[in-house]
Amino acid sequence: MKAIVYSQYGPPEVLEQQEVEKPIPKDHEILIKIHATTVTVADFRVRSFTVPPSFWLPARLMLGLRKPKRTILGVELAGEVESVGKDVTRFQEGDAVFAATLKDFGAYAEYKCLPEDGPISIKPPNITYEEAAAIPVGARTALHYLKKANVQRGQKVLVYGASGSVGTYAVQLAKYFGAEVTGVCSTTNLQMVRSLGADRVIDYTQEDFSNEGEIYDVIFEAVDKSSFASCMKSLKKGGTYLNVTTPFPHVSMLWTSITSNKRLILGESPSETAGDLIFLRKLVEAGKVRVVIDRSYPFEQIVEAHRYVDKGHKKGNVVITSIGRASNYSYVSRNKIAG
Repeated sequence: MKAIVYSQYGPPEVLEQQEVEKPIPKDHEILIKIHATTVTVADFRVRSFTVPPSFWLPARLMLGLRKPKRTILGVELAGEVESVGKDVTRFQEGDAVFAATLKDFGAYAEYKCLPEDGPISIKPPNITYEEAAAIPVGARTALHYLKKANVQRGQKVLVYGASGSVGTYAVQLAKYFGAEVTGVCSTTNLQMVRSLGADRVIDYTQEDFSNEGEIYDVIFEAVDKSSFASCMKSLKKGGTYLNVTTPFPHVSMLWTSITSNKRLILGESPSETAGDLIFLRKLVEAGKVRVVIDRSYPFEQIVEAHRYVDKGHKKGNVVITSIGRASNYSYVSRNKIAG
């Protein structure tokens, strides 16, 4: 089968298309023919080995000291079940599914085997494979953190980085839970974030949210680009600070945890089960959550897709399509809400 392989850490150009052995499902696994995948920040960080200095050694030991242990990236997918192991009961051949593959990557290929009890769900029938592939990581991460914060109706939630993959889902899910949501993003994304349901939108290039005097029950840091001091200034006593990008607390965070009753949640990953994906599937089917797709690239142009994501300005999600099929077109710039 065709796969995108990398044998060393580095820029997008380390990615190469190769022929690799097609996997065979074990007794409790399903074999998925992949129709679409994505380029996420996780793929960028692992490919380029961009990690906090304090996390360098643990990350090297986990990902590969001299070169990558897992040579095929890709942390989310959508496709069709081609075959199932003899003990599989949840799925059958022909099922349209979407899944997260954060545990061992591998979605940059024509096929992927996954255990049936993992983060896999039947695809919502009202969206495309392209849209479904953009849900398993960003939406599941946003849902996990908002549930940890126990967001309630009437609370005030600020989402910093509201135009990215996690941020666009955080805005919608916080609204679903009944919160009053403020989104922080750049000038070009203000209208898009409003269209997702944000009650207020702040342009970080023009103003500092912490100078407005507004106090929030929950501050959701989706991109780790705001000031921690600013967040603490605007977080109420007993409030919750969520940071999806920082694996370990720095000194200021530790001090805040010791000296205040503000709750800090960071460095967590969603559980490797299907529960959250099934919940999200129902919301998508009901039209409560929509998918933001910035650009779509064919499989053969995955290097160009990584170059775009490396710039750090993607809106929502960047999707890879036409996996395993010939394509002679360039990327499709969507810059809109799908669904």
